[in-house]
Amino acid sequence: MMTKRKFNEYLERANTIAISGHMRPDGDCTGSSLALAQYIRDNFSEKQVDVYLEPIRDTFLFLPGSELILHEIKEEFYDLFICCDCGDIERLGAFGKLYEKAKYRICIDHHISNDGFGDDSRIDPTGSSTCELLYGLMESEKVTKETATALYLGIVHDTGVFKHSNTTKTTMMVAGDLLEKGVDNSYIIDETFYAKTYLQNQLLGRALMESERLLDKKVIFSFISREMMEFYGCAPSDLDGIIDQLRITKGVEVAIFLYETALHEYKVSMRSNRIVDVSKIAKLYGGGGHIKASGCTMTGTVHDVINNLTEHIEKQLEAEE
Repeated sequence: MMTKRKFNEYLERANTIAISGHMRPDGDCTGSSLALAQYIRDNFSEKQVDVYLEPIRDTFLFLPGSELILHEIKEEFYDLFICCDCGDIERLGAFGKLYEKAKYRICIDHHISNDGFGDDSRIDPTGSSTCELLYGLMESEKVTKETATALYLGIVHDTGVFKHSNTTKTTMMVAGDLLEKGVDNSYIIDETFYAKTYLQNQLLGRALMESERLLDKKVIFSFISREMMEFYGCAPSDLDGIIDQLRITKGVEVAIFLYETALHEYKVSMRSNRIVDVSKIAKLYGGGGHIKASGCTMTGTVHDVINNLTEHIEKQLEAEE
């Protein structure tokens, strides 16, 4: 496992550095990528550092360096490629080309489904977030308020504001260190986690109203069709928060939310409360994530997808009885 010393040696040796993360970047992916770029700019000003990500959420655009994110490949070759919060090469999308051509490649991630890739890596499924792991690789005294802000955002989003079971003593200690750097935690939590647009509330209401419960009410699911998304004029980012609201339904062990990306193709999100390891199920369908929060892409009708998923959920539930 890559040490702090080794990590900083990689940064010192490279003149050109590319940073990227998984497709459809969430808070941890965005936060870790921008935090790392800011850390390098602050402490290795002579280096060229470029961040490659798909468009991030509007609520994340306040983060320092967000205006410098590249959505198309600018250069073909980099001395060092750093992959943040991404379980496999395929999830880098178009930016996987940069990974393949880089002189050295390292990966920093906390997904349990990550089997390890790159020339070196820091992969720890016990970490709450990639941002938490990344902070452990940085020299604390060299972390500025700007870097700390991006790290704090990532931790907040992957821990559900410190309420998920992946929140540990270490997580809270890291968050405390970041607050001492001057992070505006109230703004980050309120504006990027809790605040919802009117459109998001409409979609949430629709999804809740049309949800169904299965397996003795231990599973709840809902879905949004392409037709519905076109009717509301919404983007996938407008669906944030629906799965988390489904999960907290009393008596529910697993929540499933689907949205249609193409004819009979669905992006699947799963959340578990106690027993079921949804990462094992997601991995069967080419996805991955965490024990209690994972996703994948599946094809077929809605009922095909739900039937396939509930079969695996039921097996895990029965094994616990």
